[in-house]
Parts: sequence; structure tokens; C-alpha cells
Amino acid sequence: MAGKRGRVSAVGASEGRGSALLAVRSLTKLFGSFAACNGIDLEIQPGEIHALLGENGAGKSTLVKMLFGVLAPTSGDILWKGEAVRIPSPGAARRLGIGMVFQHFSLFEALTVAENIALSLSPGISLSKVAEEASRLSHLYGLPLDPKAHVADLSVGERQRIEIVRALLQNPELIILDEPTSVLTPQEADRLFETLAKLKAEGRSVLYISHRLEEVQRICDRATVLRHGKVTGACDPRQETPASLARMMVGSDVASVTAAGTNTKGEVLLEARHLSVPARTPFAVTLKNVCLKVRGGEVLAIAGVAGNGQGELFDTLSGEYPASDASAVFIRGKAAGNLGITARRLMGAGFVPEERHGHAAVPALPLSDNLVLARSQSDRKTFLAGGLLGIIRQAVVRIASKRISETMDVRKSGENPAAGSLSGGNLQKYIVGRELDRQPAVLIVNQPTWGVDAGAASRIRQALVDLAKSGSAVLVISQDLDEIFEVATEIAVVNEGRLSDAYPAHELTREKIGLLMGGMYGKTDGEVAHAH
Repeated sequence: MAGKRGRVSAVGASEGRGSALLAVRSLTKLFGSFAACNGIDLEIQPGEIHALLGENGAGKSTLVKMLFGVLAPTSGDILWKGEAVRIPSPGAARRLGIGMVFQHFSLFEALTVAENIALSLSPGISLSKVAEEASRLSHLYGLPLDPKAHVADLSVGERQRIEIVRALLQNPELIILDEPTSVLTPQEADRLFETLAKLKAEGRSVLYISHRLEEVQRICDRATVLRHGKVTGACDPRQETPASLARMMVGSDVASVTAAGTNTKGEVLLEARHLSVPARTPFAVTLKNVCLKVRGGEVLAIAGVAGNGQGELFDTLSGEYPASDASAVFIRGKAAGNLGITARRLMGAGFVPEERHGHAAVPALPLSDNLVLARSQSDRKTFLAGGLLGIIRQAVVRIASKRISETMDVRKSGENPAAGSLSGGNLQKYIVGRELDRQPAVLIVNQPTWGVDAGAASRIRQALVDLAKSGSAVLVISQDLDEIFEVATEIAVVNEGRLSDAYPAHELTREKIGLLMGGMYGKTDGEVAHAH
């Protein structure tokens, strides 16, 4: 599975960097009259890490889907090693030597890690060999995986590792990475960067899509910027700053998040009291004696490495999987531990789950229908008319949906498109806006800006801070430490299903949070606060 192409790509790199490994000429993709990509020109040299930058909806995902054979171009050319090629399918792309890790995972939840990887490889390779190679590569590159684990039981971070390892097993000459570190810890990201450096040294190329501009500066040789489907510039990212790169992407300065005013604390609106929940599956995490309080005006951020119980904590606090003890969770002073999501919404709580597609939204349904699905009970009198089942007031729902889109600057191709047609960041803005529109007293958000560009992330984070400033209690579960320090008034860390004490955000540093991530709960508050 690995090895043969490495020698070919190394020879190709030694022949000189003058001829591009991949080039596109006037590449265009139309959806009706809407040009998602409009006359794109781009070259990627052998042995180069090339960044593709742009805000959500700029055309990045459409471009790479054409390069990987998922979408057919409307016009223009793709050249591979100087020869015009047609890439009708992902299989054809892999045979050329192109691998890809998508931002949204293409995994079958009912299958194991090894079975999912085997589906993308040549037939005839035994499952045991796939498992052996996957295990070897995953440990080699610091992305540990259990090949026998079922995908349904894995966290988002662990699922991302499958995608990265699956691509590496195909030993590509060009690997396209779409937001590869969005669910990785800083340490895991560092390991990935080491992997990319090895690939580059072997003469392979990387097309790297990321909204984390510090990463782009650190590892990328060149950057191409897209805006509204067109190339608007190119640069050496090492000669830029994150602010100047963001300005190139959005066409203006990106507003910083203002957290002033969130230090006014009200009553406790969300509380967990000695919350213990057994693991639902052999691969899930048991929650152990979790205690937390969030007051009105506070943003409590929970940090942690993926797979340490973040998903289980969200599921229990939201009521998707209620606890058996009613007194384990309190919302606005009332016991809610054994209540479901709808009952908790009716108590004034709102929820934004981690996975946009299939969990927070039904991709095939229009935005208005997704709004009704989420708020049909909490907004029954507004959205429904007459009878037990009710008739949907379509005009009212459309007005509410439009209001959400305008408030959160959701950019879309039509008035009421399918949720799945929106870019990841625009869909996330809509989902968050859908909850904020209700002005909930309690908001629980899991990974609020995963895979979201700088402009959209700034808007979402400011909206969360503003909700807290209005007197609500906000709980943010995030693996992005920059995000945590930007929005939090208090910070706690989850490790192996246990939650640390909460500390004022201004007392913690990345290093101190790292100690808590490692389970340093036996230390006193003072020892953590003064750790170096």
C-alpha cells in the first residue's frame, strides 16, 4: 500500500521545480447561474506546501472537489504533470496520485476504522493487512487509532485521524487537506506538521486549506487567496501577518472580539451536581462526578483533548441522553437531569451540537424546515397554527429564517436553500443564529467555530459573548485554545470524563491548561495557578 509512489515522487521532485505537479487554467464551476469558481488559475509545484485561503463561500471546497473528482468543472482545464487530464471520480484522482482529507468526514459509522480505510484502497488487500498498516502509520505520525473500533463510538477528533491516516496509506504525490487541524490539539497539530514536513522532503506536495492563519504562516511556502469564486491574490505567507492574511481573505479588517462587560455575574442558571453517567458503548467515555456552575453573565469554556468526554457531557447537559437522576442537572434552578431536549428548551435552554451535518441540520432540507425542526415546540405559538399537530405558518418561518441569516451574515445562493448547499462556516452561523434568535437563558455550544473562517468565527464568538453580556449563561465546549481565551470568563478542563475546577480565564495560560489536560486534578488550585 505504501512505498512505491514515494520513489516516483522523489525522482519527479529532483527533476526540477520548473514544471508544476498540478495546474488549473480558467477552471470554472457553475451551479445554475451562480459561479462558485470563476476562472481559477493555480499551480502547485513538487515538494511544495501550498495554502488555499478564503472566507467561507469563497469557492475553496468547490475547487478541491473538482481536483478530487467529486465535481465536474463547467469549463477550464486541469493539468497533471503538464498533461491535461479529466478526473471523473475520486478513484481516478487516487490513481493519478491525489489524496484528500475532507472537512466533513466520509465515514460509515457502522463499520470499523479498518473497514472504512479498506473501502478507499485497492481491492484484494486483506483487512488484517489494512489494520496492521493503519496502526503502524497512526502511531508513527502521532495519530493513535484502534483499527477494531467502530466509527460510531469515536469522537470527532478521532474520526479526523481516520481520514488523515486513510489518505496517507494511499501514499499520494499530492494530498489535499481541508481544515485538517480543526479538531486536533496543539500537540497533535505539531505532529501533523512533522508529517507534512516529511512528505515535503520526499518531494510530495500539499494543498492546505485552513482558517488558522498562524499555521499557514508556519508551514506553507505559498498561498493563493480566493474571494467570491475568483483568485484575488497570492503571497508568501511567511512575509505576512495573520491580520494581513485575514484582510486579503475578507477584503477588510476582521473585527476582534470584545469581551468587556461579561464580568457581571447573576444567579446560577446552569448547574451539574455530581453528574456521573456510565459509558453507553465500549468505546465511549464515562462521566465521573462532574460538577459545574454557570451564572448569568458568564461564559464557561471547557477545554480538553478530543475523546475525553466532551460529546458525552454535551449529550447529558442537552438532554439528548438524559441522566437517571433529575437532580444531576439544574436549569434556571429547576431539576432537569432526567428531561429530554424539548423539555429543556421549554425551560429556556438552547443547544448547538458539534456536528453540523445530520445532527444540527438535515442537509437535504431547506433552512426554513430545519428551523421548524429545531424550534417547533419552543416556538409552537409562533410557527404553528391550529390543532394538536398544527399547520406550519410558512410565511412566519421564512421571515424568521431571513432574520437569522441577516443577523449572522449567512451567505447563500438563494433565499431558502438546502442546508447542505451552504459552506461549513455559513451553515454554522445559521445554526448558532437559530439558537441566539430565541435569546435563551442558557446556551450550550459544542465546538462553535470548528472549520469556520476568521470573519465568521469572529461573528459567532462575539454573538456568544454578547449573549452572556445580556445576562444569559453560556457554556462553550471547545478544543480551540485561542477561541477559549477569546470568549471565556471561566475555564475548566475535561480529562477522561472528569471535569476540573473552573478558574478565572485571566489566571490561566496555555501551559496551565495543558497540565489540567493531563489530569493534574490532585494539585491544589494554587499549584495549578502558579504552575509553569
